[in-house]
Amino acid sequence: MQVGIFYTKPYLPRVKCDYEIIVIGGGLAGLTAAIHLVLEGRSVLVIEKNEYPNHKVCGEYVSNEVVPYLKRLDVGLQEKGAVSIQELQFSTVRGVSVKSKLPLGGVGISRYAFDHHLFQRAQQVGVHFLIGQVNNVLFKDSYFEVNTSLNETITSIFTIGAYGKRSVLDKALDRSFIQNKSSWMAVKNHYHLEDFPEHLVGLHNFEGGYGGLSKTENGAVNFCYLASYDSFQKAGNIENYNQQVVSKNPFLGNFLKEAQPVFDQPLTIAQISFEPKQAVENHIIMCGDTAGLIHPLCGNGMAMAIHSAKIASELLVDFFSGSTMTREQLEKNYIRKWKKAFQKRIWWGRQLQKILLKPKLSNILLKAVGKTPGLLNFMVKCTHGKPIS
Repeated sequence: MQVGIFYTKPYLPRVKCDYEIIVIGGGLAGLTAAIHLVLEGRSVLVIEKNEYPNHKVCGEYVSNEVVPYLKRLDVGLQEKGAVSIQELQFSTVRGVSVKSKLPLGGVGISRYAFDHHLFQRAQQVGVHFLIGQVNNVLFKDSYFEVNTSLNETITSIFTIGAYGKRSVLDKALDRSFIQNKSSWMAVKNHYHLEDFPEHLVGLHNFEGGYGGLSKTENGAVNFCYLASYDSFQKAGNIENYNQQVVSKNPFLGNFLKEAQPVFDQPLTIAQISFEPKQAVENHIIMCGDTAGLIHPLCGNGMAMAIHSAKIASELLVDFFSGSTMTREQLEKNYIRKWKKAFQKRIWWGRQLQKILLKPKLSNILLKAVGKTPGLLNFMVKCTHGKPIS
């Protein structure tokens, strides 16, 4: 364990902490923030509950808006075999479809490969790691105590929460959204299908949900879908649900008929909440899905996670570099910047979901897109950002 006395500000008490920053969660947001901060001379510990590498439920499409920033951190995706994606395909429950070029484009890469790549880069630059579960975080006026499942208490001046969509820590922090039951679950598997186009990401509706299809770095096609509990419970299990509900969309029906699953069992996540969250909770700076979740149909959650890590990291670097910013000002600045970057995207995501889950409205929308191709580009721009560096 690294122990030192860090002087954060002349007017703050002398604080003895193990690290300047503890990052809870070693996914995209957590690892990106850790790399950024260590490259700027900060001491960082990442606490992650799982060993690397591992698969995660995710759409596995990354918008090119974050590629310049990743290159700045010396994290290249092409060298890991990421697939270039330039075209988007929508289809309704009945299989009515439309295609459009993606304004910025993106890449397809599995979380297995992407997270492991970031992990290796983080180790290379000097990020410290602890594999374990965080049970609670306590703020003590000028520092944090982070309590782990390993019966350790580790201290830091700042803490970043990047532990994903839902965690036991949300209950410990008494976050408002965690009290409400969610009606959504997510299912993911990889498939072998040789003739699936590399350049294409597909978004396909079915009754009570929608799913995305895109190729990953190893040639497998990622199929990840979001389903409502109401529609899922009628089928009883994933195999029945795929046959009885998902396959009613002709595109998905053909895909599931022809493709061969890679995993023995699909990966699932229950109780996914799209309710608003706080970007700062109990003085913890929240990043990625921990701060707010955009509907998967927007295909931009991975880029948003990385972008939020950049915002948090830049403010923390400024704080430790002699600025007059207080902790309270840093928190207010992060909330403001987070809302400016993501609030409109999340709002547009909610509106698109409402439309696409109603067959009549989704058919009307796709007919309009067919007559006005620029409409689909407008929809994509509403849920994506400009390139960041």
